[in-house]
Amino acid sequence: MKAIAIESPRKMGFTELPMPELGPEDVLLRVAVIGYCGTDLNIFRGLTPLASYPRVPGHEIGAIIEKCGDQVPAEWQPGMAVTCSPYTTCGKCASCRKGRLNACEFNQTSGVQREGALTEFIAVPWRKLFYAPGLTVSEYAMVEPLAVGFHAVDRGRVQAGDTVLVLGAGMIGLGAIAGAGLARGARVIAADLDDGKLALARKAGAAETINSKTENLHARLLELTDGRGPDVVIEAVGLAETFVTAITEVSYAGRVVYIGYAKNPVSYETKYFLLKELDIMGSRNSTPQDFQDVIALLQSGRYPIAETITRTVAFDDAAAAMAEWDANPAIVTKIQVRLD
Repeated sequence: MKAIAIESPRKMGFTELPMPELGPEDVLLRVAVIGYCGTDLNIFRGLTPLASYPRVPGHEIGAIIEKCGDQVPAEWQPGMAVTCSPYTTCGKCASCRKGRLNACEFNQTSGVQREGALTEFIAVPWRKLFYAPGLTVSEYAMVEPLAVGFHAVDRGRVQAGDTVLVLGAGMIGLGAIAGAGLARGARVIAADLDDGKLALARKAGAAETINSKTENLHARLLELTDGRGPDVVIEAVGLAETFVTAITEVSYAGRVVYIGYAKNPVSYETKYFLLKELDIMGSRNSTPQDFQDVIALLQSGRYPIAETITRTVAFDDAAAAMAEWDANPAIVTKIQVRLD
């Protein structure tokens, strides 16, 4: 069967893979839509130490059930449109033993540590599947990236009445904005350098926006929060500067959640950790409940799916689309590849 692999940094093209073997508790999925993730772009650029080459990318999946193994429950039938969790769990590490399966020490995400779904067929355990009546395969492929942002919201214990600053209105930031604003009823302030992304952030649930390139972020936050600062800051950029900004701008007794990876060492004024008595948390991947919460939001029709998808390309154009994204990343929120 056909697949597209990143053969080495900035070299990507078609390859052939054997049809996946179907275990008794597996389902065979015919892949319909794959969303490109920032991790895929970093693998393409050679910036992800977790991935080796060649690597078939793809973990944002919309697919159709083609066949079911002998021990798959009857509720799963060929022809159903589904998505699936792309993560693995060992069941034995400290995270798994604590029930934090999304942070499994030995997780292998599809398309990163193991082969991904940018291919015609994949086999997955039926317990990884999610079904929601009425969702399109394109919407299914949006569930996983939005769920990553939803998980950060859950980590930050966001609730109605909170003021939440989300730093970064890219795809993962939009998930955090929607999770806090649309799903939990919090007041969300979105900060970014791009007015177009901030306009989309408003549609995704932000009550206010700040262009931190043209406005004074600190002054505007004080103005919007009566001098207190936001109750929760979610960092979805991945820069040393924004890691520090999260600590300096959050309110006293506030919560900080980091989704982004800072590529360089971060130097903190640690007195704020103590003086403000902050809760500082990391957020990794997402949980089945995050998937269900995103699905409920998408079923409600309140999330702006069409505006979030920057481009949809055919399978034959997938490699060219990745190279174009690499050349001009600022204009892209989400690229989806249609294999159907």
